[in-house]
Amino acid sequence: MQNNFLAILILLLSTVGLFGQTEQNITAAFNNSPLKEAILKVESISNKEFYFEETWLKGYYVTTSFKNEPLRAVLEGLFSNTNINYVLKDNKVILLKNTYVYTELPTDFFNEVTQKENSIESKSNAPIFQEEYTNSHTVYKKKIVTIGKQRPNTSNNTYVLTGVFKNFNTGEPLANLSISTVDRSKYAITDSEGKYSIRLPYGLNKLETNLLGFEKIRQDVIMYGDGSLDIELLENSESLEEVVVKSNKDANVRDAVVGVTNINIESIKTIPLVLGERDVLKVATTMPGIKTAGEGSSGFNVRGGRSDQNLILLDDAVLYNPSHFLGFFSAVNPFTTGSMEIYKASIPAEYGGRLSSVFDIETKSGNMEKFVGEGSIGPITANLALEIPVVKEKASLIAGFRATYSDWILRSLDEDKLKNSEASFYDGIVKYKHNIDNDNSIQGTVYFSKDRFSITSDSIFDYSNRLISLKYNHAISDKSKAELILVNSQYQYEVNYEADANQNFEFDYQLNEYEAKLNFNYKLNNKHRLSYGLSSKLYVIDPGNINPIGENSDVLAKSIDREKGLESAIYLADLFEVNKKFLLDLGLRYSFYSALGPATQNIYTSGVPKSDSSIEEVKEFGNNESIKTYGGLEYRFSARYLLGTDFSVKAGFNRTIQYLHLLSTNTTQSPTDIWKLSDLNIEPQRANQYSLGFFKNLSEKDIEFSLEGYYKTMDDILDYKIGAQLIMNDELETELLQGEGKAYGIEFLIKKNSGRFNGYVGYSYSRSKVKLDSQLEQERVNNGEFFSANYDKPHDFSLVANYKLTKRFSFSANFTYQTGRPITYPIGRYVFAGEEQVLYSDRNQFRIPDYYRLDLGVNIEGNHKLDKLAHSFINISVYNVLGRNNPYSVFFVNEAGEIKAYKTSIFSIPVPTITYNFKF
Repeated sequence: MQNNFLAILILLLSTVGLFGQTEQNITAAFNNSPLKEAILKVESISNKEFYFEETWLKGYYVTTSFKNEPLRAVLEGLFSNTNINYVLKDNKVILLKNTYVYTELPTDFFNEVTQKENSIESKSNAPIFQEEYTNSHTVYKKKIVTIGKQRPNTSNNTYVLTGVFKNFNTGEPLANLSISTVDRSKYAITDSEGKYSIRLPYGLNKLETNLLGFEKIRQDVIMYGDGSLDIELLENSESLEEVVVKSNKDANVRDAVVGVTNINIESIKTIPLVLGERDVLKVATTMPGIKTAGEGSSGFNVRGGRSDQNLILLDDAVLYNPSHFLGFFSAVNPFTTGSMEIYKASIPAEYGGRLSSVFDIETKSGNMEKFVGEGSIGPITANLALEIPVVKEKASLIAGFRATYSDWILRSLDEDKLKNSEASFYDGIVKYKHNIDNDNSIQGTVYFSKDRFSITSDSIFDYSNRLISLKYNHAISDKSKAELILVNSQYQYEVNYEADANQNFEFDYQLNEYEAKLNFNYKLNNKHRLSYGLSSKLYVIDPGNINPIGENSDVLAKSIDREKGLESAIYLADLFEVNKKFLLDLGLRYSFYSALGPATQNIYTSGVPKSDSSIEEVKEFGNNESIKTYGGLEYRFSARYLLGTDFSVKAGFNRTIQYLHLLSTNTTQSPTDIWKLSDLNIEPQRANQYSLGFFKNLSEKDIEFSLEGYYKTMDDILDYKIGAQLIMNDELETELLQGEGKAYGIEFLIKKNSGRFNGYVGYSYSRSKVKLDSQLEQERVNNGEFFSANYDKPHDFSLVANYKLTKRFSFSANFTYQTGRPITYPIGRYVFAGEEQVLYSDRNQFRIPDYYRLDLGVNIEGNHKLDKLAHSFINISVYNVLGRNNPYSVFFVNEAGEIKAYKTSIFSIPVPTITYNFKF
């Protein structure tokens, strides 16, 4: 009670002279006048002295008028749209920033319980913060900030804080940053433009940020009203080495999506890979649920899906062939890549056209403040990326170029047939971004890659990717934003054969895709965040042209008719927070596809195999005439329920439709495979996937656990008949089979994200099976029973570990084990028509030997002097330390009447590499 009486005494003394005074009425007019100028004018009229800090008044202008108004009314009018309060004392007017001075005691002032509830300190979401230091990084405390204007008797309990997080060095927005109260009861994630919105209670709130590679801060914020706070963060150079794969702090537990993998681009430099090349897509294959058919193979198999069932996007444009150098390297430049998210299950409703996954790769924006660069020199490749500010703080350019000088590797092999071979590639990317103002920005990307290889002396293969994308972002309001995306993707290849003058020819193939998308995001309220939009894409495929080379060639010129198809979609999604524990991500997508003319389509007699002899009718379709339409509703549902602040269970259901198919007789995706559109005779592929996962974090140790299971069914997936001719075939449908597939599995992942020792362990048990059944014996495989897919590998184990000895020296290891993939073996002989024939097993009944490999690396950082011309990083690694002769494939040869089995390997000996990286 003594403290209460003391407070009363102070208050009474401070309010002496506040009452009983006669105020002079004021008449004044202001037209866009600075607030300071307006105050000085009122001061001269009222004959009172004003006390204030000039910096508080900067940026405020007044347009209003007063006629014979009392001083209090004038002051209220001047300060109505500011955070300035005031107090009158004698002949003085004292201005206050944010703070309100009460001139009378609340009626319940002596009620200590109520007083505690109304105190600023009690509104804090956590105990008073003390600056904190951990083994991995420092937590920096920022100066306290007051938002809004304190008012008496406010009825609001919560207010909204908005703002933008940016990179202090570059001015670029920081996406996917987590800002939360210390107890995690309130949190938000920044969008692609670095913007955030978080609702906080009245009074003092203690916030913290989390983003890999940037300083972690604690920010005290006093909320008196809605307002904004922009923050710039410094990069934390040490933390880039501490984590291999990192998702947002607690996002893996709190988000509704299941089956999502985030790859941190900066940290992959320590993972030892073949020939020392950083490779974002190869790192992805070390994660559970993402596999390849073999070492050095192209394409990916995600949760039992085929390689053509993955939508690989580079700045919103489709990358059709994601590999270089016969599958050893990815076609994505690691020095220009900013982020990569892989959706294995909860595919957002925005995306469509593929059954299994989406690889969403985004190029980072260039530095808008200063010219910087990064590059590397390795045994077979060189890489350089430059970031150029065009308009300071507004526009930037990033350009990357990579090339190889790898022919010496093929010439050094023991195999004589390969000594005259060649294999080279290059790729380049340029991205321009311009922030027009706070509400509008535009960015454009151009990418081109080209490969050239010749494994035999008579054939030269060339293939290339070209991407062009343009995106315009517009903030309609604080709650709504839109983006318009225009893209073009092109994939083409050529084969030049010159060995026999009578058979010399050149062959070319080309696919073009044009797409327009319009996406909207709208925050309806605190419970619902809507996203919706529409898209349309046009496919144009030239399936092949063959032309003779030279006058003596007997090859006849031939062209396969062009294919066209239009795929359109509309979608709506709602992120619905039912309550603090239960979160729903609900999405619906309706896709519609039409095969377009001009085209010639065969109609076959039902009940008999498709062949020349079973053609009933040949239909002709004119230009852009609809040949056949398909469509359907695609469901994208997922849910999260919090079992604790760091433990959740998630479930999801996805239905997807794919109208484009990849045809290949190879085990893995090949540069010379062909893409086929759905038409009158080929149905689109469809899939349903059910997912369930448990996610747990140990925040104090920065460790994440996840356990996920899935079951997937697929319909109308394409396969081919034995001995099928897929290239330059006018009646391609006669060689194809459509069947069903199923895949199921369980995935386990544990990640330690920071500390001297960090990394992750991943394991999955999965199966992928195919069933090709038909009433026609000629179109039935394996008696119509399920058989293992070519890429079915039940057991898959990966270990990636890093140990930081000092700030400059660290060690890394990568261990992989996989079950051998399926293969069809010869199991006997028989005589038919006087000739001995080989009897083969059921398709994919046997397996090649299991695969395992250990890679080790030493990473040496240059010294950290700030005045250096360039900062360096050296990686010394050994690929396949154990010298394991892992078979890539097994084939059989009939030698003198005896069937002999041979296996091929890619790297059967340890491969040492030294790569020099630099940054300036």
